[in-house]
Amino acid sequence: MSAVAGLALHMGLAIKAAALDAASAGTPSGPASFSTSAEEAHWYYGAYLDVSYPIDFNFPENHLFRTRTTTPRVNELTPNMALAHIKKDATVESRWGMEFGVQNGYDSKDFAFGQDRPHVGSADTLRHFSRANVSYLLSPNADGPTVTVGLFNSLIGYESFYAKDNANYTRSWIADNSPYMMFGVNARYPVRQDLAVTLAVINGYWHLAHPNNQPSYLAQALWTPTSRLTITQNFYYGPDQMNTDLKFWRFFSDSIVQWKSEQVTVAFSYDIGTERMAERPDGLRTFWTGSAVFTRWQVCERWAVAVRPEFYWDRNGRQTGVEQVVKAITTTIEYVLPYSRTNTRLRVEHRYDDSTGRQGGFFKGGDVQPGVPGLAQAQHLLILAVLWTYDSP
Repeated sequence: MSAVAGLALHMGLAIKAAALDAASAGTPSGPASFSTSAEEAHWYYGAYLDVSYPIDFNFPENHLFRTRTTTPRVNELTPNMALAHIKKDATVESRWGMEFGVQNGYDSKDFAFGQDRPHVGSADTLRHFSRANVSYLLSPNADGPTVTVGLFNSLIGYESFYAKDNANYTRSWIADNSPYMMFGVNARYPVRQDLAVTLAVINGYWHLAHPNNQPSYLAQALWTPTSRLTITQNFYYGPDQMNTDLKFWRFFSDSIVQWKSEQVTVAFSYDIGTERMAERPDGLRTFWTGSAVFTRWQVCERWAVAVRPEFYWDRNGRQTGVEQVVKAITTTIEYVLPYSRTNTRLRVEHRYDDSTGRQGGFFKGGDVQPGVPGLAQAQHLLILAVLWTYDSP
């Protein structure tokens, strides 16, 4: 756990800096992620189960969705996620908050390590934590800065690690190749009613990888020009290799635009990243980029339809492990069965992926040679999923 210990000092300095900034700032109102009334300030708890049966019409003998970290198993009944969590809001009346959750399932196995990186100590245990943080409202006013320390939800990306929070069941390529969680400290400040800024110091792009003892940095601006439109911009900069020279630092940009009405949601997300390879004599500059359009139509109270076209280009295989260009389209139909404090979501999803490039492709039945599975350029998935959630009042 040397990465955790090495980050503690940076956490303390960041919290102190955030406190000084808060003391010198004004008190504009703005969107905040915490409750503001005594009636809402209490503990929440819940549970979540996610089980699916993905049919891959390539019928790979290894039952694997190649170069994916979530929903990685096909052609078998798959318990992808089991989650239990508890949360307390930070409010004016009680200015500290916390989150804690534990998880298990196939989705929790490889989501936080990246390609070819050493792991933090006890990584196989730590991957079972979904949240573990404390937060504090620095100002007695609801529109003041909030600091969060520990393991928290990633500031990057449109889609959640948990399928229940997304319009589609399977995640996009840009989601699977950017962090779902972060470990460190972040300070969020609502500059004005329509604009909030967050700064974070974290232990790296992948929170369970440990290539070095240096922290990484992230900045976010969230703008809500209208009640229906939200624009988010994230910038990440940090060392993600053993050599921490500045010329080898990773730069990553994540841009999101969302428009949402009562029945229809449309969002556009675009990612781009680059990093020079320290272990290569030629200092190869790697590059990856991807985009997705997320659409969801709430047809009626219990029925919804979602469609997501996307592409992902991993020019040098830095993110997925293979050089490829992927084009995909995913269509999901959802039916919700509410009962008491539970909701059961039944989803049927069709997904088509096409992978080209020197190393692209998806597993198919039959080996090219003993122990080497064959590859097909494209694959069709038909997925049946059951998502069960319980939430306290």
